[in-house]
Amino acid sequence: MKPKRFILILLSACFLGLSWTGFSQERGGTLVYGEYGAPIRLVPVLANDSISIRLIELIYGSLVYYDTSGEIKGDLAESWEVSDDMKRITFYLRKNVRWHPLPGEAEGALFNAEDVVKTYNIMMNPKTLTPLQSRYSFIGSVQKLDDYTVVFRLKKPLLNVLGRFSFKILPSSLLRDIRFLRGDEDLLLYKHPIGTGPYKFVSQEGSSAEIVLTVNENYHLGEPYIEKIVMRPFADQNIITQTLLYGGIDLQIRVPPREIAEIQGDQRFDLYPYSTLSYSFFGYNLRNPVLGIKEVRKAIAYAINRQEMLNSFFEGKGQLISGPFAPGSWAYNLDVEPIPYSPETANRLLDVAGFTERTDDGVRKRGSYTLEFSMIVPISKENETTKRVILAFQNYLKDVGIRINLEWLEWKTWTEAVFIDHEFDIVYADWLFDDSFDISSLFHSSEIGPGKNNFGAYKNPEIDTLLDEARATLDVEKKRTIYRKLHEILAEESPYTYLWTLTNYAAFNRDLRRVEIHPTRFFTYIKDWYIQNEEQQ
Repeated sequence: MKPKRFILILLSACFLGLSWTGFSQERGGTLVYGEYGAPIRLVPVLANDSISIRLIELIYGSLVYYDTSGEIKGDLAESWEVSDDMKRITFYLRKNVRWHPLPGEAEGALFNAEDVVKTYNIMMNPKTLTPLQSRYSFIGSVQKLDDYTVVFRLKKPLLNVLGRFSFKILPSSLLRDIRFLRGDEDLLLYKHPIGTGPYKFVSQEGSSAEIVLTVNENYHLGEPYIEKIVMRPFADQNIITQTLLYGGIDLQIRVPPREIAEIQGDQRFDLYPYSTLSYSFFGYNLRNPVLGIKEVRKAIAYAINRQEMLNSFFEGKGQLISGPFAPGSWAYNLDVEPIPYSPETANRLLDVAGFTERTDDGVRKRGSYTLEFSMIVPISKENETTKRVILAFQNYLKDVGIRINLEWLEWKTWTEAVFIDHEFDIVYADWLFDDSFDISSLFHSSEIGPGKNNFGAYKNPEIDTLLDEARATLDVEKKRTIYRKLHEILAEESPYTYLWTLTNYAAFNRDLRRVEIHPTRFFTYIKDWYIQNEEQQ
């Protein structure tokens, strides 16, 4: 997966500012954008992949959101009051907001307080397969006072608490007999998402087919300019750039580093970096007793040349990291250095762990245990860059006597293997952070189980205590001190091999104007995007 919220909104001001002069903003047009892979589930409570999260931002609404300056604004909440003791928040909801109509209906149901209460109760039900529960454990209860007033009572005061209420709201009318969600229910909401957001779901023919959305003309924050949005999935990320260059799509969410120069040289497109609070890592399933040995995990980290991989596969457009927080955030401990490349140290650690014998083909072993692990990789990420990272990892470990067996899975199968069934040894993945930097869901022992983010089953009582203390304090400096300690311990413990954070680049046709990008949800500000038509040019 602010103290002031960390949002980096990058306007292409150098070309956008002057190009608007003298042109009216016409409504209409279709925006086609490309993703590598398809969404897993377009249900906010269950979504845990970036493709789904971006689409959910288009379809669903929340109580509040952050605007481009980092200020909290009302979405489905018109206003709110925070009690003097900061333990009670009352939200006054907008009236006359309608849910998107059901298929075959002309008008949707009215949004009201029951939708907020139902969403929260489903999200926090222990049987719901969601990683969100730890993030909202500070809430004690929610109460509907009337159709347009809800009160959240908090277990304890929390810094910058209002920003936490950006979770997406579900329609209670479609969930009347539902108390929890696991993803395998026969629900209309899974097949045809119904939200209150700027765009309405129209169709998706098959799990890997393109998704079509149309504008919500009655959107309560103002009708968007762009009439239709199409998400086109690709099996290989490298094809997306070529499709952009040949006019098959208008927007590429994330350009591979090797293809940036090609787009920069084409005057039809604009390209700029945007910041995401994220990092890449190799994650380990500590249910495997061999991976439960810290020396083995540390040896893996020393055995791989991460700087060489960053330079070779990502054109050096990023930085190595040393721990579990997003670099660039106030939570990151700069005093902890990334683990250097040292096969000698890796071999020494493996000797210390007792893996001194070798099989006939050179794999280290200790008694009946061999250093042989399965690594599962989602096919939707089977682009050239990812394959190079995985194969390099495999070769680096072979040099120190560790065998990695690769298995390529469909994206949905991969997520179930990792988050539900825990049938893996090693994964290559990314975490994308919001503003809180609360890593409890990643490393707290209470977050082990199906549907939760501590998929590697990492347990450490000291880490649990520190995470609990960090969430309980209102003292920013104390929280910073705790996070620095967490960073130090989790770097030493190595439940992950922390790799790098990358600079992301979006590319789009210059006919697309007033583009502003939210770092984690991407489309938050799409209401104001518009397409410059040929007559205006």
